[in-house]
Amino acid sequence: MQLYHHPYSLDSQKVRLALEEKNIDYTSYHVNPLTGKNMDLSFFRMNPAAKLPVFQNGAHILFNAIDIIQYIERVTIVSSGFESNLISSREVTDWMHKIQSWNPKYFTLSHIPEKYRVFVSKFIRRVVIARMAESPDLASVYHSKLKEAYETEDNMKNSDLLRQSEEELVQLLDEVEIQLSATTYLAGEQFTMADVMLIPVLARIVLLDLEEEYIGSRPKIVEYWNLVTQRPSYKVVIGKYFSGWRKYKTLLKTWFFVHVRHLLKKY
Repeated sequence: MQLYHHPYSLDSQKVRLALEEKNIDYTSYHVNPLTGKNMDLSFFRMNPAAKLPVFQNGAHILFNAIDIIQYIERVTIVSSGFESNLISSREVTDWMHKIQSWNPKYFTLSHIPEKYRVFVSKFIRRVVIARMAESPDLASVYHSKLKEAYETEDNMKNSDLLRQSEEELVQLLDEVEIQLSATTYLAGEQFTMADVMLIPVLARIVLLDLEEEYIGSRPKIVEYWNLVTQRPSYKVVIGKYFSGWRKYKTLLKTWFFVHVRHLLKKY
């Protein structure tokens, strides 16, 4: 099994948490979207959407986080030889889809200083143009990614869209707070794939230094966050990269790479 992912990718975190929780071995390949590695020819030919993660097991190639997690659950059944309590219940699945329906893209971008966001955006557009010139047969697909990048910049000027993204997050967190008032975990007293989906959302909030506003104001989520961050899977998938000084190391490494490539005009 191979997983193409990156620590910054929220959906990658979801899938890696599932893999760690199920104790499934896999080969890890880092593909950093902030440096345009998801636009490299070998990856782009496999996944023209250029989105992370990508999960491959033999001939099976999956791109959607929920599809991958459900596939992981099926693999667990086959390897264990029994089905008891291994497939997510309807309640768990409903929570998974509810969480996945919130797109973190514009909320995240709106909380990054504009000069950094614009700089990386320009770098990525140059990467796309360079890859387009290298592979004329993929020019139309690369052009769609270039168009998408420009549309994203335009959408960042749309205050209504940004407000809607924030409101959707607040609504989701309010529903989670209500649920956690009745249960220890999101779908009951046991940790499930619903929690796997939620943890990266909370981690994104913390990464953006918005913990006090969105988590601290919800006491049940605070308790839940303190609980789940003690899990070995969290420490391997998220804590390893974003706890304390590690967060700045990870961010600075990417920022340095982008700056050097920009100065050398190597896209």
